[in-house]
Amino acid sequence: MDKVVELSLTEATVTVLRELAEAGNLGSGKIVVLGVSTSEVAGVRIGTGGALEVAQQLLEGARLVAAEKGFHLVYQCCEHLNRALVMERSLLESLGLSEVSAVPIPGAGGSMAAAAYRSMKDPVLAETIEAHAGLDIGETLIGMHLRRVAVPFRPTLRYIGAARVNAAWTRPPLIGGERAVYRTLEQSGSQVCD
Repeated sequence: MDKVVELSLTEATVTVLRELAEAGNLGSGKIVVLGVSTSEVAGVRIGTGGALEVAQQLLEGARLVAAEKGFHLVYQCCEHLNRALVMERSLLESLGLSEVSAVPIPGAGGSMAAAAYRSMKDPVLAETIEAHAGLDIGETLIGMHLRRVAVPFRPTLRYIGAARVNAAWTRPPLIGGERAVYRTLEQSGSQVCD
């Protein structure tokens, strides 16, 4: 029988996000959207029991991995703020995104977005983004913020707390049909024969 190992919310977040970063080759300059229902993490229905304490633990783990790998984190608000995204102003400006006006709070935006907003130097909200990958803790539906071709990713931990975990990384669309080449010989490791 397998031994069950209990992880803290921070440790579980680190584990899942590291696995996603490895699978999706997420490093410097990449963007990862994080959608979280702290209610679901705590074991109640989404939107009914948000908790800043839970958000802080998840935020700690996510930031640890982002710093380690070098990617940018953006945090999805709940539907009361139209699933807008919390990010640093410097990222918004570097991507040429338009700012929208709101300050997320636990009751309108969600506990995770509120905690992230409060912890940033110069937080802003953007309406949309095209992220390179996403982590969805509690089935908050982050797909609208991913690039067009998403590749589902199944982490080894399928739950953080009581919340189901879904994730995806993205790739460029393949174009050109049957004669198209998608990798150079150097990238594929093939040898050219003379």
